[in-house]
Order: sequence, then structure tokens, then C-alpha cells
Amino acid sequence: MKIIKELYAYKSMIGSLIQRDLRGRYKGSVLGFAWTFLNPLLQLAVYTVVFSAIMRSGIEDYYLFLFVALIPWIFFSSSLTGGSSCIFSQKELVKKIYFPREVLPVAHVTSQLVNMLLSFFVVLAVLLVSGKGICLGAVIYLPLVILVEYLLSLGIAFITSALTVYLRDLEHILIIIAMAWQFLTPVMYGVEMVPDQFKPIFMINPMTPVIVAYRDILYYKQPPQISTLLHACLLGAALLAVGCFIFSILKRHFAEEL
Repeated sequence: MKIIKELYAYKSMIGSLIQRDLRGRYKGSVLGFAWTFLNPLLQLAVYTVVFSAIMRSGIEDYYLFLFVALIPWIFFSSSLTGGSSCIFSQKELVKKIYFPREVLPVAHVTSQLVNMLLSFFVVLAVLLVSGKGICLGAVIYLPLVILVEYLLSLGIAFITSALTVYLRDLEHILIIIAMAWQFLTPVMYGVEMVPDQFKPIFMINPMTPVIVAYRDILYYKQPPQISTLLHACLLGAALLAVGCFIFSILKRHFAEEL
């Protein structure tokens, strides 16, 4: 509760960091903030050509099957890899003034969340234009799934940002981990394709129920199963609790290590 109160007291700082990140992301580019929408559209065009015309997967509208899972995965992956450097990149700030160190990973993950929410406008537009459409009875569950993924992403950012202060090589190792993690998450394939003997391992992956829930809502146009939501919520809460604990222990010596 103390951390939550401190974060609320520093909400203006969090807002400023989020604005700076969003404005600086495409600073100097000709199209600027428009890249937020162009990036998912260009990826959609590539996947449409590759998986609809060249590598036929056998899944109906595979590009949509992939697209509705890819945008959430990009959010989590960015929180995992980019979050690892959010403390180190602000080392001068950390060494000079006091503020809750949790502000930095919270600001980074929230910035990535805003970017994903904007990308979802593209996802919804593509679903409507393609004729796939949306189901309002299913979409009402979307905020809950987004919240669960936000908690997961925040928990993982707490862990990676704190550990990277002490282990600088971790920032580079996490790029490989993120790539391997994507293949171990049903982003490019359905969870039903996983052999039965490996399913228990896949279900330990906190992103598995999240991706399944997104796909149920946006691709299959059906409410996610209660077991899927419960599984995702439990894993999200557990990872956030572990992340907060690790961060609270390691943050004590950030200034000395930086």
C-alpha cells in the first residue's frame, strides 16, 4: 500500500515520462506518430502475403488469426526487453534525486500499453473491413484481458529492470529469451496444436492463457472460458507479486551500482 500511495503521489512524473517516451519514439521521422498505426498495418500486409499466398497454414484467415495475437505479444515483448534498460537509461536521475524507483518501469510499461491500445484501433478496423466483424458480447471481456496482460508486463519489467542494474549483459540476453518465448507461446499457432505431453509446460507460460483469451474474443468472437480468465489472472497476480518483491530488495543499492 505504501508503494501504491507513493506512485499516486508521483503520478505527474509518471505522466511526464510517458509523454516523453511517446513523443521521442519517432522523433525526427517524417511520419512521426503515424508509425504507431503504420507498423501494425505493414506487418499485416507482410503476413497476408506470406501466410495466405506462400506458406499456407490451413487455418482460415490465418493473417487475422496471427494479427490478433501478435499485437498483444509485441506489447509484452517490448515490456520484457525495453523494460530491462528503463532504470539504467535514467541513471543520472536515479543518482541525483529521490523518487520511487518503481516509477520508471511503471512509466515504460504504461507507455507500451498506450501504444498497444492505439494499435488495437487498427486491429478492430481490419476485423470490420475483412468481414470477420466483432462480437460485443465477447469484446466486453477485452478490458479485463488487457489489465491482466498489463500486470504480467509490469511484473516482468520490475524483474528485468532491477536485475539489469546488476547484470548488464542481461539486456542483450533478454532479446534471445524474448524470441524463444514467442515460439513457446501460441502466437503463430493454436494451443490445440501443442502435443498433449507438452501442454502442462505450455500452460505454465503466463502469456499462454492471455493469448488464448485475446484470440477467443477477437478471432473466434466468443467470450473466453472462465478457466482461461482465472488462469491468466492468477499468473498475472503471482508474477506481479514476485516482481514487486525482487524490485523492492534490489532497488536499495541502485545508486551505488549505477
